[in-house]
Amino acid sequence: MRTIGEVAAEVGVEPHVLRHWEQVGALTVSRDGNGYRTYDDRAVEQARTVLKLRRVGLSLPEVIAAMAPKKAAAQAIVTAKIDDLEGEITRTRQAITFLRHTAECRHRYLDDCPECASFVREP
Repeated sequence: MRTIGEVAAEVGVEPHVLRHWEQVGALTVSRDGNGYRTYDDRAVEQARTVLKLRRVGLSLPEVIAAMAPKKAAAQAIVTAKIDDLEGEITRTRQAITFLRHTAECRHRYLDDCPECASFVREP
């Protein structure tokens, strides 16, 4: 059994983050006879999982759903996040293409260039 401070240091977050995760239902922690949080190996692994899911872009409600016991619910959340990230990649690639063109464009103003103008009109 470990204390909140030990687990926070081990996982790489502040203790208040672990308390928040517990408060919103993303982390389940036992208490000792005095009411202090005690973390067993399962709770530490759960904290690591929450952190990893947060780092890949899931919100806390999404983390909770992704860690749900029902596989289908978890898969739906993860699949939706994959779709979001793929859309983000597409938008980033389009932005890079636009910026590369504008950096090399011979026109002084974007609206003087037919290609720049077409980029601007894209959704």
